[in-house]
Amino acid sequence: MRYFVTGVAGQLGHDVMNELAKRGIEGVGTDLKDVYSGVMDGTPVTTMPYVGMDITDAEAVERTIRAANVDGVIHCAAWTAVDKAEELPELVHKINAVGTENIAKVCEELDIPMMYFSTDYVFNGNGTRPWEPDDAYEPLGVYGKTKAEGEVAVKEHVKKFFILRIAWVFGVNGKNFIKTMLNLAKTHDHLRVVNDQIGTPTYTYDLARLVVDMIGTDKYGIYHVTNEGDYISWYDFAKAIFETAGVTNMTVDPVSSEEYGAAAKRPYNSRMNRSKIVENGFTPLPDWRDALARYVAILKENEENA
Repeated sequence: MRYFVTGVAGQLGHDVMNELAKRGIEGVGTDLKDVYSGVMDGTPVTTMPYVGMDITDAEAVERTIRAANVDGVIHCAAWTAVDKAEELPELVHKINAVGTENIAKVCEELDIPMMYFSTDYVFNGNGTRPWEPDDAYEPLGVYGKTKAEGEVAVKEHVKKFFILRIAWVFGVNGKNFIKTMLNLAKTHDHLRVVNDQIGTPTYTYDLARLVVDMIGTDKYGIYHVTNEGDYISWYDFAKAIFETAGVTNMTVDPVSSEEYGAAAKRPYNSRMNRSKIVENGFTPLPDWRDALARYVAILKENEENA
């Protein structure tokens, strides 16, 4: 088998390429760059084919995917900077909606499966019950709206589709909340973190395993995927990060989303019903505390070896 993976310079795309390599499956990686030289957490992804491609260029997308001669597309590329999205709505729409539609059309022409990664931001972010895969769209902000538009494009153009909604993502190859907290701990001994946004994190290393398990099946549809474990706030997560990393000189105070005042509205409710994973015979992701411990250990090792 041979898969086309977009966004390999990001957290998820990088880990998907490494997971494919571990299993002896070939991945053709792509991103905006003409050359990608990322090597992290073990397997050097540069041992597999790589092509530069702009997903917003429909002709380039069709030409590149056709030439790659693949059995499916794992579409990890996206605009994910939520606050900045509010300033650049046209660009974000072009990447998240138009770019995704370009890929979807080619997948349908070639009759190959497509996997698209979405977000809990496609919902309104209110309430306390976990979101179900078939809940109605009420997207939050530019980011949520454009990711929902990407979902619609996939469902309209691709018969063999997987849509995986994820939240609170962290991985070795990129920026994320854990890295931000640990970097701030080097210069601060007091932080304020929001405590009224509730969900569970998603470790891209664990997610990549499920992705590769799933893409080779015909169990198509919409899935909600995060690491297992109890629902927490960002405040709870920050405290767990410092405890796991052995940071003892940090005081974390809870603050409301309104007091914090981010540019883009965040979901208060990021709880998602993940039961479809098990119902369709897949292994769920490990508990988020286990994922956090493994991730922090990798960060420490990389820092020591730097």
